[in-house]
Amino acid sequence: MHKPKTPFSPEQMLQFQQDGYLIVRDFCSKAEVDRLYGVALEDDAMRTNAMDLNDQTGKKTRLSLWFTPGRDPFGYLVRTEKMVHRVHQLMGGDSPVCHFHSKLMQKEPKVGGAWEWHQDYGYWYKNQFIYPDRMMSVMIALTEANQENGCLQVIKGSHRMGRLNHGFTGEQVGADMVMVDNALKTMELVYCELQPGDALFFHSNMLHRSEANLSDRPRWSLIACYNTLDNIAYSEKSPAWRIPLETVPDEAVTEWDFESLSKADFLTKDRDPALKETGWESDVKVK
Repeated sequence: MHKPKTPFSPEQMLQFQQDGYLIVRDFCSKAEVDRLYGVALEDDAMRTNAMDLNDQTGKKTRLSLWFTPGRDPFGYLVRTEKMVHRVHQLMGGDSPVCHFHSKLMQKEPKVGGAWEWHQDYGYWYKNQFIYPDRMMSVMIALTEANQENGCLQVIKGSHRMGRLNHGFTGEQVGADMVMVDNALKTMELVYCELQPGDALFFHSNMLHRSEANLSDRPRWSLIACYNTLDNIAYSEKSPAWRIPLETVPDEAVTEWDFESLSKADFLTKDRDPALKETGWESDVKVK
């Protein structure tokens, strides 16, 4: 990877350190969103590898999760210079950026489910990653996300609390609600409303949740999760977390030829019986 650029200003870097998240408006152009959304709708591999995940009321969210970025618009996007350079800057250090996994979240109208308060590192801790500051997620809105259709909610500054205990509540894994309630009394609850193409960068210890989609419009988003090469995972099945990314030009998403995601290494519920024991099953979560 080339020497990283510094696209975020010192003020934005300070804001991320204090708040635990940053929103970048129009991170993806309309042409990029159109191509990504089109592939999401039309690629058979994305549909056949999607899993239905239930919330506590029985509402479902469909999720497709894969590890190694391929020669498709999603694989290009997570490796674009504009993405990797920003992620590297926010995570700091000199170690190369690696792609942990990406998820296509599909919350359909009226039936898209909710998810409880949690931290990403609350799950990834079970994979024995050492440094939470060397992991983060980037959500790209493919459709409008607002309060009506269950946009992401965050507790501003909650990443500074460190990792909270997580446990099962029904089929979900959520954060210790005593500490979540304390956080809500202390810090600001923010609804991250996004337009198609907007990006939300957030720390792995940021507390976040989402409501069910009760609207008549879908809420679809891509979530790319990153790690740095020096952040060792001692209980991890996929090798993707330790493969440095080779960046591609930003125009790759819209201008390069692409392949189907049929070659992608998707996560499936029956992929490996050992996944449940190592915490991978709990990593299949809804945002």
